[in-house]
Amino acid sequence: MSTLIKNGTIVTAYDEFVGDIYIEGEKIAAIGASLNLSADRVIDADGKFVIPGGIDQHTHFEALCNSGDRDTAGYETSTQAVIVGGTTTVVDYAPQDPGKGLIDSAQYRINTRAKGKSCVDFALHALITEVNEKMFSEITHLPEYGIASIKAFMAYKGSPLHVDDGTLVRVMEESKKAGVTVFIHAENAEIIDMLQKRYIAEGKTTPQYHIESRPPMVETEATQRAIYLAEQIDVPIYIVHISTSGARDAVAEAQAKMEKVYGETCTQYLTTTKDKLYTTDVNEAAKYVCSPALRDEADLEAMWQGLNNGTLSAIVSDHCGIDLAEMKQDGIDCFATIPNGAPGAADRIPVIWTKGVVSGKISRKKFVEVCSTLPAKINGIYPRKGHIAVGSDADIVIIDPDYKGKISLAANPNGIDYNIYEGMDLLGRPDTVLLRGRLMVEHGTFVGEKGQGQKSSGYLAVCFGVRRPVLGSVAAALRLPHHQAGGELHLRGVLLPGHHGHQPDRRCVRQQPAQEPHLWYDRPADGLHRYGRRHRRHPLLLWLGNSEIRH
Repeated sequence: MSTLIKNGTIVTAYDEFVGDIYIEGEKIAAIGASLNLSADRVIDADGKFVIPGGIDQHTHFEALCNSGDRDTAGYETSTQAVIVGGTTTVVDYAPQDPGKGLIDSAQYRINTRAKGKSCVDFALHALITEVNEKMFSEITHLPEYGIASIKAFMAYKGSPLHVDDGTLVRVMEESKKAGVTVFIHAENAEIIDMLQKRYIAEGKTTPQYHIESRPPMVETEATQRAIYLAEQIDVPIYIVHISTSGARDAVAEAQAKMEKVYGETCTQYLTTTKDKLYTTDVNEAAKYVCSPALRDEADLEAMWQGLNNGTLSAIVSDHCGIDLAEMKQDGIDCFATIPNGAPGAADRIPVIWTKGVVSGKISRKKFVEVCSTLPAKINGIYPRKGHIAVGSDADIVIIDPDYKGKISLAANPNGIDYNIYEGMDLLGRPDTVLLRGRLMVEHGTFVGEKGQGQKSSGYLAVCFGVRRPVLGSVAAALRLPHHQAGGELHLRGVLLPGHHGHQPDRRCVRQQPAQEPHLWYDRPADGLHRYGRRHRRHPLLLWLGNSEIRH
């Protein structure tokens, strides 16, 4: 099947121009002005914006709630709404299933939970929910299975999700050996636990005390502590769902010192304030119980600033399909027992387009960068995903900027019984969505076949500092004998946040000795891109695939 998209304004993280895109099968085959090519399907995108499919690198499908005893909604019930909303790939967290290790849990998620059910492509992060020696030993093998990151929760004291500082340090040490990036939910669990007990003892149990028990300082302090520990161990870390100016500033300060620290924020921390939890309607307030807690307008503005200055690398949803009637209702009598989280993967793209692009808070190119391109780079699936280029997967979203409407759960059911953005005005929306060349959404309506999502594989992501070797050989990482991994190794280097001026296809080439083929990054002759500060040093993300190894 071939498709020709004509006359659209093509927007990438690097460029914006009017042109055509020709698709053959699952891949983009040609890009140009007025392409004179025949196709099975022709889509006229005149007056519309053509962007790479959205990538949501923070979702929790069919995963443990913070209490550890209930599952969120799964791929089958939610991902149809996600692709209607313009996201074509999710990077989902794979918590350890009870009694299982990191790798077995990830494989079960791929082959049983998601395969044949998901309407979007997917990759995985590992997630610690059962601390034992097997878990530590498995971390070094995660890259062999295409998993480049592992998440640890500093929050949720007393639940299976929580890790103490000693465990966190060991996770960092093992991750360093493998080149795995540690993703961290940074909140001070001890202070949260103390405040929760205090408010409950005082009879203060309504949802507003979820906010009071998670003040900005618990996030800022934990972020600072995580950064300090990572600095001592010299391992890259990624702070998830940043919501406060204090945590943002901690990341910015670390980056200024050339530490390997990155961060993201969420749709809700850019658009929704804590006022939602101060309503007298307890059921309504429970919808907005998430962690970190919602903040005030000043923090929302700080998140937009962090995106624009490069401190924050992505906008994610932190999607948690926690049903209100069945699950949140169980804890409605006390804020501390309400499961934390809310759905949002289906609405991330249209909400950020309206509240970010249309309002002038971010540019269209920045929108693509933080909603698609950088998440693809961070997770080792670029340029297959997150970019419009010849050879990339034909994951395409066509945005109609003239659309005016409201978000409605009835119009796009997300598999959960509420939507925190219900009734929000939209100025523009995804009109057409293609997943690897397949037409999945037309005129804002799902028209595809369910279960078309696939695991996004074939690349190995490795984070490390410039002029530093990756620990472990290419042969080990790719399961290749040394003699096969020897010879000239061509790598495409992908610069992480703060290097927006580099072209994505800059190549780093070094002759590899056959006996021990370690990887090095050779600094380009013109030096690193200057962004805000001169010659900032950051980790580099490399993706490796068999096509890049030339024997």
